[in-house]
Amino acid sequence: MIMTGFTTHCLKNWLVKGLLWLFVLMSGMVQAQAPVVHAPVLQLECLEDGLWLGTQLQFDLSATVVDALHKGIAIYFAAQANVLQERWYWSNKKISTAKRYLRLAYQPLTRRWRVNVGFGDIAESALGLSLNQMFESLPDALAAVQRISHWKIAESADIRADATHQVEFRFYLDLTQLPRPLQIGTLGQSDWLVSLESMQSLSAKAKP
Repeated sequence: MIMTGFTTHCLKNWLVKGLLWLFVLMSGMVQAQAPVVHAPVLQLECLEDGLWLGTQLQFDLSATVVDALHKGIAIYFAAQANVLQERWYWSNKKISTAKRYLRLAYQPLTRRWRVNVGFGDIAESALGLSLNQMFESLPDALAAVQRISHWKIAESADIRADATHQVEFRFYLDLTQLPRPLQIGTLGQSDWLVSLESMQSLSAKAKP
């Protein structure tokens, strides 16, 4: 009887300790998989032919996303910039919206990485209105995705010299472009979350 009680007590202690270690291990795995992102700093240039945006994005892809890429699943990123005109008497007025899509994919036969950059709606990009680049490694391909340079987000005529403007910028991994079964599987999964946002004011003095 005493032996049975001792054994039961030991089993309970072992089970509690085992569950505790399992919880710690799973927590560490979740933290390791969650991608790291940083708020982007925007470089804005108001030139004679329009308003141009540049930025260097900083984020990591989780091991889960990288594994999906190696299995031949392409992932899409989307960037959107809204230009707003400040109005003291009413809400800010949206005067321009620019969008671009980036498709990152691995080609197992050539062991190379492809980045497609499309402007406008993603349907237009699918029709061939995009720029294509090939890379030897994932870090090189990801660096191209993270670098946005000389992107026209508004026409010069849209920018009033006597007003102050704001630029809202967002960059994110577009889960709606994944295969349907994978979309369902990524619901609530932090390792698929890549989202960067920034807002920056543009003084009227910036316009030549």
